Amino acid sequence: MTTFSDLGIKDEIIQGLDSLGIVTPTQIQTEVIPLLLGKQGDLISLAQTGTGKTAAFGLPLIQLTEYSNRSTQILILCPTRELCVQVARDLQDYAKNIRKLKILSIYGGARIEQQMQALRKGAQIIVATPGRLNDLIRRGKVDISHIRYVVFDEADEMLQMGFQDEINAILEQTPAQKNTLLFSATMPREVAAIAGKYMTDPAEVTVGKRNAGAENVLHEYYTVHHHNRYPTLKRLLDNAPGNYSIVFCRTRLETQEVANKLIQDNYNADALHGDLSQAQRDLVMGKFRSKHLQILVATDVAARGLDVNDLTHVVNYNLPDDFANYTHRSGRTGRAGRKGISVAIINPRERYKIREIEKKIKKKFIQCQVPSGTVICQKQLLNLVDTVSKVEVDSAQIDPLYTEVAELLASYDREELIKKFLSLEFNQLLEYYRNAPDLNAKDRDRGKGEHEKRDGRRKLQTRHTDRNQQFTRFFLNVGRRDGIMPQRLIGTINGAPGGGRIKVGKIEIMRNSALIEADSKYIPQVLSAFQAITINGKPVSIEVASKKRAPKSAAKGNPRFFKGNNKAGRK
Repeated sequence: MTTFSDLGIKDEIIQGLDSLGIVTPTQIQTEVIPLLLGKQGDLISLAQTGTGKTAAFGLPLIQLTEYSNRSTQILILCPTRELCVQVARDLQDYAKNIRKLKILSIYGGARIEQQMQALRKGAQIIVATPGRLNDLIRRGKVDISHIRYVVFDEADEMLQMGFQDEINAILEQTPAQKNTLLFSATMPREVAAIAGKYMTDPAEVTVGKRNAGAENVLHEYYTVHHHNRYPTLKRLLDNAPGNYSIVFCRTRLETQEVANKLIQDNYNADALHGDLSQAQRDLVMGKFRSKHLQILVATDVAARGLDVNDLTHVVNYNLPDDFANYTHRSGRTGRAGRKGISVAIINPRERYKIREIEKKIKKKFIQCQVPSGTVICQKQLLNLVDTVSKVEVDSAQIDPLYTEVAELLASYDREELIKKFLSLEFNQLLEYYRNAPDLNAKDRDRGKGEHEKRDGRRKLQTRHTDRNQQFTRFFLNVGRRDGIMPQRLIGTINGAPGGGRIKVGKIEIMRNSALIEADSKYIPQVLSAFQAITINGKPVSIEVASKKRAPKSAAKGNPRFFKGNNKAGRK
């Protein structure tokens, strides 16, 4: 078995790897590290996300750095601030025992003054996004005229995001004699062009097939009509108890809408996209990495810096416009030797996209049927039984209570107790999936007459109206301007004394106010939950909103405050 010592990595770096539990090098590390330590010139490495690319270039570059020289010797360019932070953090972990080495991350979204101050102290390795680095170069605050290595990490994504001009401007400030290293998951024409322009006779290391998907990923697709896309997502999540997933959406708006719906439907989910502040993004990513968050709804760009090895599923809520992005998405799962599933939810007219992606990744998709309510309930039941069977009983804690509880339950036989236990856990799920419709799109559905579509819409509107009869609307005096988020509102309601798990309906957040629907049985609990609450220093007031008209402050801020919204809050 090859070790990092066999590859030529020094003991002080290996000690940092040992503390991280990294013992055996991956294939790309085995091939790349000796080339760089042997002072090979330019290098192109093609490998999927999760194969260990950061350590492949990071370990030898740390070792090749002159620690006594404070000038910047190594520049690593990343497409996003999340990836920039992650790479810098990884390098710092690898070099934790090298005190004289300074590694600095530079990216947009953080205070540029603090970054300029850090640059004045010197850094041998800079990890940067092209936009912020180019800004600092124009200001004369960073000197990269002495670098010996420049690394393009996720080069395909960097060019896709439109950083070509920034890259050209940055490279003009670097010396002609340097080594250029290019790491990418795919090799589109744009990446080949940059290799031809800036690299000289580069060595090439390819792990797996060029532009192919990860080997451990199973690819599935479900064909549904557009209006069934979100119900399908819920069924797929319900059918995979214990899943740890990223749901990819095309736009920031869609990402936030899907996340809000999942949160309202009591899923442990949150959103990650470019409209969040850096502090919000760091909070969400931290919760997801630590598994305090089960489902992350994200845009392609925002998820680039998220480095997790044990995702069970990647869900393409919509297929990406650029099929190369599918490779990046699916490469988020099936990492570190684990199995993963990449799911695509498509409409009937998108089947050709599946065929195109199959050609690019050289893998076949499996066409699957959206699971029925019965199948989901059975899956959830078996998962619960498995969980219960694995529970370790703490007799010291339970025994003092057992006699009294046993006497209270003595009148029930075994079958009755099991049924009551299942009812307690599954009544809500069973009710939701009772008479659940078939969501799978049939070929004959394409020819539906207009009268059938109208009938379907009429039924949908009726169900929506019936559902709203169970809810009461509450008006709050806080909105977007106060930094309020749906998660905060739902969390406050569910923390109400005596409320338990209160069902929440539609949430509308405007600039200065908000409207939230909650189960009518818990009006006192909802009102009390917001008593003596302040949000960003502003006292919160809440009142039951009139069904006939909105409070003046709401109507003034949003004249359509009480119009129905079939896209939000549907259970």
